[in-house]
Amino acid sequence: MKNFAITGVAGYIAPRHLKAIKDTGNILIAATDPHDSVGVLDRYFPNVPFFTEFERFDRHLEKLRRKDGKMERWNDENNKIDYLSICSPNHLHDAHIRLALRLGTDAICEKPLVLNPWNLDVLQELENESGKKVYTILQLRVHPALVELKSKLEIQHQVSGIKHQIELTYITSRGPWYKFSWKGDPHKSGGVATNIGIHFFDLLMWYFGKVERNEVHLSSEDKMSGYIELEHANVKWFLSIDKNDLPNEMKLNGRATYRSIKIDGKEIEFTDGFTELHTEVYKRTLNGNGFTIADARASIEFVQGLRSGFLKS
Repeated sequence: MKNFAITGVAGYIAPRHLKAIKDTGNILIAATDPHDSVGVLDRYFPNVPFFTEFERFDRHLEKLRRKDGKMERWNDENNKIDYLSICSPNHLHDAHIRLALRLGTDAICEKPLVLNPWNLDVLQELENESGKKVYTILQLRVHPALVELKSKLEIQHQVSGIKHQIELTYITSRGPWYKFSWKGDPHKSGGVATNIGIHFFDLLMWYFGKVERNEVHLSSEDKMSGYIELEHANVKWFLSIDKNDLPNEMKLNGRATYRSIKIDGKEIEFTDGFTELHTEVYKRTLNGNGFTIADARASIEFVQGLRSGFLKS
C-alpha cells in the first residue's frame, strides 16, 4: 500500500486520479487546490487533509517528512509520501514535479508533462539527483483496441514498409467558460493543440514514428488543423472545441464529443473503454513500468513547435 498526495484536486481530471489511487489499493494523505469545491473527496478519501493554500500544503508535507530537524528522511513510514499526483493547470506541472522530487517522492503528472521541452532536460537532472522518477499519463497507450492496433501496424511496417494515409479529427465542445479559464490562456494551457491534442499526437508518433515534415493550415483560439509527415504515415489532423464543428448526427443525438482516426480510409473504433484508462496507467506505474520523460518528449517537442511556428528536428 502506497501513500499519495495530490495537487489540483478540484479540477476536471482529478476524479480519475482519485479513482485510480483507490482502485489500486492505495491511500491519499494530503490534497490541495485553490478552489474549495472538492466534495468529490468524500467519495474516495473522506478523511484526507485538504489545503486551499499551496504553501500550507507544502508545509504539511515537509512536517510529515522531518525527523529531529533532518530533511533527508521521513519521520514515519505511515506518513511517507510515495507519489505526488499532479492534476494542476498545465503551466504549474513543472513546479509541482520539482516539489515532488525535492520531497523525495515520485511524481505522476497529467499530460502534458510540461509545456516546454527544455524543462524536460532539467527534470531529468533532478531525477538523477533525487533518485526519484517522473511519470506521466499517456492513457491512449493502454487502450486495449489501440494497443492491439499497434501490434498489427508494426508487422505491416516490417513486412511491406507502406506509408499509411491518416485522418485525425477530435472535436470536444466547450462552452464560454473555457476562454475565461486557464485552459483558454495559451500561456497557461499551451493552446488547443497542447490541451486537447497532445495525447493524440503522442499516439500517432507511437504508431508511425518521428516527424519528418509539419504544416499548420489553421490556428485560432478554438481550433487548429494541419498536416504531418511521419516515418510511416501522412496525417491530416483537425482539433476543435467549437460545437459548430460537430457532425450533424452528433448534434442531433446531443453528443458533445467526436473523435475519429481513419487509417487508409478505414475508421478505427475506440469510442468506449476510456473510463478505466487512468487506473491502468497507475497499475503500470506502480509495477515499475510507467510512462517516463523519454516517452513524453516527442509529443511535447511537437506541440511546442506548433506554438512557436517551427518544429524541432
